[in-house]
Amino acid sequence: MIDPRRLRVLRALADHGTVTAAASALHLTPSAVSQQLAALESEAGHPLLLRKGRRVSLTPAGELLVAHAHVVAAELERAQATLDALTSGTAGRVAVAAFASAITQVVAPALATLKERSIELSVRDAEGHESVRLLLDGEIDVAITEEHRSTDRFTTFPLYTEPFDVVLPPDHPLGGGPVELAALADEDWVVTLPGNPLRDVVEMACAQAGFAPRIRHTSDDFRAIEALVAARGGVALAPRNAVGGVRMAAVRQVVAGVAPLRRVVAAVRRGSEDHPLIRVVIDELCTAHL
Repeated sequence: MIDPRRLRVLRALADHGTVTAAASALHLTPSAVSQQLAALESEAGHPLLLRKGRRVSLTPAGELLVAHAHVVAAELERAQATLDALTSGTAGRVAVAAFASAITQVVAPALATLKERSIELSVRDAEGHESVRLLLDGEIDVAITEEHRSTDRFTTFPLYTEPFDVVLPPDHPLGGGPVELAALADEDWVVTLPGNPLRDVVEMACAQAGFAPRIRHTSDDFRAIEALVAARGGVALAPRNAVGGVRMAAVRQVVAGVAPLRRVVAAVRRGSEDHPLIRVVIDELCTAHL
């Protein structure tokens, strides 16, 4: 019989790629993780791991077991939600991670209303891709993030959509009106770091305009991105609400034609969407931006 507690260890390994990283996410020692994985392989009766130096990959049997582990985890989340609903758990604390402008747009407006309903939010500033990792690691309950690639591990709720604007240095010759992205093909670019889904949006928009951006500077902080542009370090694309209430020397212009979009969602672990506390928080976040 497979011990379901060990499936959590296997999922962490699949998410993080090394025993050390999985141990850190689970707050265990690497030795404990290795022991749990060895025991799971024995229980499963199949080799689950291929070791290549410090990194570990999954065998076909391991991939299959991880898929079942996701289903088991969702059912456990759903069972907890059902039990909490049975006891009318409508007061307590919910941990939320969101990037800075989403905190301004939806989280902060919801904070006071939820407090009146005896629900305390614990808010953590994190970029969208980082908040998804925190969600899957069980460190938070709700992640405010960009629309993510399809996954069966969480449920999403649309919050709002915003276009990207072109960000130009002061006195740039294209600063007088809507900007065709193709006109920026020969510019240096300031973009987010690899792994940030917003970088994928920018690179795809540039590809559709017929060029690959010549990346000169990188940052996940849009205040830093706009400061670098203002210092004539390059041009950028930035979500319209990414830097609110901050005056920069950089010039923002709308994109000519169809602008790339950031679709912002609230994500929860699949199975937890009916938890009474989380349900109330999601409903309030969805109405906060209206």
